[in-house]
Amino acid sequence: MNQIQPSAQALDLARQVLRIEADAVLALADRIDGAFLQALRLVLNCRGRVIVSGMGKSGHVGRKIASTLASTGTPAFFVHPAEASHGDLGMITRDDVLIAISNSGESAELLTIVPSIKRQGARLISMTGNRSSSLAVEADVHLDAAVAQEACPLNLAPTASTTAVLALGDALAVALLDARGFGPEDFARSHPGGSLGRRLLTHVRDVMRVGAAIPEVDPATSVPAAILEISRGGIGMTAVVTAERRVIGVVTDGDLRRAFGREADPRHLFVTDIMGRQPRSIGPDRLAVEAVEMMEQHKINQLPVVDATGVLVGALNMHDLFKAKVI
Repeated sequence: MNQIQPSAQALDLARQVLRIEADAVLALADRIDGAFLQALRLVLNCRGRVIVSGMGKSGHVGRKIASTLASTGTPAFFVHPAEASHGDLGMITRDDVLIAISNSGESAELLTIVPSIKRQGARLISMTGNRSSSLAVEADVHLDAAVAQEACPLNLAPTASTTAVLALGDALAVALLDARGFGPEDFARSHPGGSLGRRLLTHVRDVMRVGAAIPEVDPATSVPAAILEISRGGIGMTAVVTAERRVIGVVTDGDLRRAFGREADPRHLFVTDIMGRQPRSIGPDRLAVEAVEMMEQHKINQLPVVDATGVLVGALNMHDLFKAKVI
């Protein structure tokens, strides 16, 4: 069986597709006007949810727009227009805003449900490529997503038009995000399973070692005894604390190596002879990612965790942060 080989024109065609779609998106910038602001106002003042709907490729793009809105502070979901006319219309209430997507603006399934939407008082935003279309005329606000041509050589397959609508939906979502003052921590709360969620929602107290797992010694501890405590703790460090458990220093594996390198027999030394004084530390309520940044900046792998009075309450090292997937 002969294998089909791409022609030499394939790369040129691929580049042309990207240029056509890029030009289609860029052209939208000049059409962001008062209608876009009206759409923003409708959504910002919406007491219900934003429902996105569309048929075919417009429907696939609509699902993504709904997902982007929902994850950036605007509660939204997708309703299939054909299913809406067979019962799912009950998902839409008078407090909602419907975003209807159709390049032609004449999608029969969408136009079928528009009268019901308007009768119950929900507001309608349309995204079409034809400002004179039935859907554009019926809408409270019409957003013009017209493109000069599709990227398909036949000028038939939805390509540039779907890309343009997707970009217009992103523009709407981001403008709403900004208007709501939606910040990184808000985003993290809607993405708790993602890396950003872990970075912004995980605090030092969530990953630090506590209780008996904290390696610590008093200032009168000998170096051999400190070695045993460091080994027991398993994080390459022990804190040196006063009777009130205030941290006055740390002894690390590196401190031990240096002591053995300069002393003929360091076994007679005490931790106060070799410890690092005024060590770096972090509070339990700080973000775990801040601990990572501190470790990387100062080229250290462990940190004692202290409260506002300097009392030792925990300890952590880089492995704890790896395990928590903060890094």
